[in-house]
Amino acid sequence: MRLVTVKMPETYLEGLDELVKMGRYSSRSEAIRIAVRELLKRELWGIPEHPTGFELTPRREPRRVTI
Repeated sequence: MRLVTVKMPETYLEGLDELVKMGRYSSRSEAIRIAVRELLKRELWGIPEHPTGFELTPRREPRRVTI
């Protein structure tokens, strides 16, 4: 993989961090890669959206921690 530097608003970063904190993605990079892949599928490659929404890959359940 190649390294790409992207500037984005602080609110986007906060949202990405929240998704990682919730356990939906392992890192900001993973979330951004998935978002770009879905954009390319829809906008460039003509692969339609899933009928139930934007997400074409199964979601991971949030991590639950018991103490």
